[in-house]
Amino acid sequence: MNELTTCEKIEQSISKKFRIKLWRPFIQGIKQYKLVQEGDNIAICISGGKDSMLLAKLMQALRRHSMFPFELQFMVMDPGYNEINRQRIIANAATLEIPISIFNSNIFETVVNTDRSPCYLCARMRRGFLYAHARKLGCNKIALGHHFSDVIETVLMNMFYGSEFGTMMPKLKSQNYPGMELIRPMYCVHEEAIIAWARHNGLSFIQCACPLSENCNIYDASGGDSKRQEVKSLLKQLKRDNKNVENSIFKSLHRVNLDTIIGFRQKGQEYSFLDAWDI
Repeated sequence: MNELTTCEKIEQSISKKFRIKLWRPFIQGIKQYKLVQEGDNIAICISGGKDSMLLAKLMQALRRHSMFPFELQFMVMDPGYNEINRQRIIANAATLEIPISIFNSNIFETVVNTDRSPCYLCARMRRGFLYAHARKLGCNKIALGHHFSDVIETVLMNMFYGSEFGTMMPKLKSQNYPGMELIRPMYCVHEEAIIAWARHNGLSFIQCACPLSENCNIYDASGGDSKRQEVKSLLKQLKRDNKNVENSIFKSLHRVNLDTIIGFRQKGQEYSFLDAWDI
């Protein structure tokens, strides 16, 4: 009997050891939010981190086992990585047998020289470059590696620092590229499971390559003083007393009681509970 290759062992870990914590919630999100349809050509956007690399492997497995055909493109945008990070991405993609294609941009150079919200500008520019390149490849969707934990953290960040109740959506229609959509296939996958999978397989991914940060090394690095890191720490404390706190927050996103909401915004229009008070 032939010994399994490294990639085959990694794929087997997804289907067996991590089937309950990775594969099942991944499939749950795909089905619940109707993220993949027959005939789709989906650009998997790979940053080089643990999330996007796992996303690529999950989508490869989904295509192999799908009841209908769809296509995948594995896209890496280099916003200005140093050579070490770029080579790590290439090496990891080879190990995982992900057929990546790399295209360059000058995003890091641009944001380093701006005085206005470099993180916001970087995110906006990244999204635009990804959509544009995906369209050149004939794709109708781009897939990002955001996961369950990102969703929960975004809810709290919006409440604490943005003064609104809102989160990441499982899919969005592009405003600037008609006919294209953004999907988040790992919407129901917990970050803890992703980290456990990477460690189990001895994989080391870049976490962040931003030239403005001094705290970005490998995927399990702690530290940093960002708002998201503060929220992560808060959730960790809350989970000590209530291990289901994240699940409760997630379920609340699907059960908003409008009878108890004072105000909300939809498609740019502001609404108040007083609008219907005398009806």
